[in-house]
Amino acid sequence: MNGDTTNKIALFPADDLPEGEIRAETLPNGDVIAVYNVEGTFYATQDQCSHGEASLAEEGDLCGKFVECSWHFGTFDVTTGEPGLTPCEIPLKTYRASVEDGKVCVEY
Repeated sequence: MNGDTTNKIALFPADDLPEGEIRAETLPNGDVIAVYNVEGTFYATQDQCSHGEASLAEEGDLCGKFVECSWHFGTFDVTTGEPGLTPCEIPLKTYRASVEDGKVCVEY
């Protein structure tokens, strides 16, 4: 997460994203993010793979806390944005996610 000003938005009911699933959302500033449900805890990263132009929400596979990009099979830790398996080397931008009043909220 970066930037001096933090905004927060409620995106959708937490029950709408089952465990082990990914969902794309667009923030008011235009950023497209991927929201992940990892064992009941929500995480958010940029949606586009940092190695290619694949959408992680549309084309990625979530296994535990790692998302695999289907283009070249590189992985990222969705809890930190750090790359795992090559060819991915650049971390994903992360966003703080939380559940408030039953809704998934993201700071941006």
